[in-house]
Amino acid sequence: MLPLSNDKNISKGLGTRHRSAAGMSQESDAIVVVVSEETGKISIAKDGTLIVDVKEDALKQILIKNIVTKRFGNEDLKKRKARLKDKIKEMKKNKKVEENIEDKKSETK
Repeated sequence: MLPLSNDKNISKGLGTRHRSAAGMSQESDAIVVVVSEETGKISIAKDGTLIVDVKEDALKQILIKNIVTKRFGNEDLKKRKARLKDKIKEMKKNKKVEENIEDKKSETK
């Protein structure tokens, strides 16, 4: 059995599927996408809030913001950038060492 939201602000014209979407998003960290069987309109529930009649572009933006951005969030991005910079510095340092070794080999010939 899926949790149903008791939110009185959800329109009475919306059915169990929409109440369940709001309930699931309220009790978990899920973003729930609902497609109306009758109209084909898309709704999204997040943190117990139901947004009805979401357009395709808005749906993309919401999903990107809440899934992609959180999955690869700013903190994670900063750490990855810092690691990348460290690797680049190390590669440059190793290249200089190799160049110095080559220079010394050339001098001894």
